[in-house]
Amino acid sequence: MADKIGSRQEKKFRARQTILSAAAYQFKLHGFANTTIANIMQEANLGVGTFYNYFTSKEEVLLTLAKNLRAEVKENISAERQGNSSWAEMLEQCCIFTAKLIDENRFILPLFITASEHSDKPEQIRQSLSPGFSDIFEEIILSGQQCGEFRDDVPTNIISEILHSIYQTTAFSKLDMPFRENIRLKIKILLDGIIRRD
Repeated sequence: MADKIGSRQEKKFRARQTILSAAAYQFKLHGFANTTIANIMQEANLGVGTFYNYFTSKEEVLLTLAKNLRAEVKENISAERQGNSSWAEMLEQCCIFTAKLIDENRFILPLFITASEHSDKPEQIRQSLSPGFSDIFEEIILSGQQCGEFRDDVPTNIISEILHSIYQTTAFSKLDMPFRENIRLKIKILLDGIIRRD
């Protein structure tokens, strides 16, 4: 009986992962707005009705994919912490790695826009609509402030909000410059402004 339950759980897990992979592929191919649930399920080779056993909407799939990317950033930062990196180096690495993931998965950019559009909503709603990168930035910035590496005369969440907006503005940039390089240069300017000089 336990084997049967284990096998059923494994099958459900595989189906969910198949849907996520199919959605990521379709989002990359057609963009989030132009992808339908039918497209996703055709790619997954599963019936459309099966989708609703795992997700309530296309938006929930997008958020799940974003959370998975966020987990990759967290892993990258954990590895960076093993070394002797300064908080400034860690923040720069975090931002550049995040830019790489976003560049490779442009379909999550609408989440950055949505998050800013709902900035006036209660925290719980904002969190449910957010790709979840801001709290990673805030954790690093706060640590840098607490050890005296970063200025503390500007609130942590303001600096984090500026970082978040860098990804938004770069998404719409008309400059003839690769996305990652554009982000890198903007982060460099921001870091120069928050590192304590005294």
